[in-house]
Amino acid sequence: MTKAVVIQNDAALEIYTRERCFIIEWWNSPDDEHVSVARAKVIPGVTTRRHLLKGVTERYIILEGKGCVEVGHLAPKTVGPGDVVIIPPGIPQRITNTGESDLIFLAVCTPRFKKDIYEDIDPEGISTE
Repeated sequence: MTKAVVIQNDAALEIYTRERCFIIEWWNSPDDEHVSVARAKVIPGVTTRRHLLKGVTERYIILEGKGCVEVGHLAPKTVGPGDVVIIPPGIPQRITNTGESDLIFLAVCTPRFKKDIYEDIDPEGISTE
């Protein structure tokens, strides 16, 4: 992007995904291939589907709640507000909401997220939701 702009997002655009979480794409535009930002919400007791992103580094920036993140071969790690999880391209990942309130985090992708880079690798099989 080469110009200043203010984007005002509508919370009504939140969608439930096959990954078992709610997403609002705050910024994802072909005019800015370098980055995308989504707000993710996982309800208490839910674990997202194990997946990876091809060719994209993702960062989870935890805003609210408590969770347990599993990334690649790292031991599961408890995360909370202010924590950042860096997930290199092609590394399996998932997160569980271990708290009593919604787990809310930003998913910042570089380059930007596109549907064709997402690969569901959940051992329970491919979701058809």
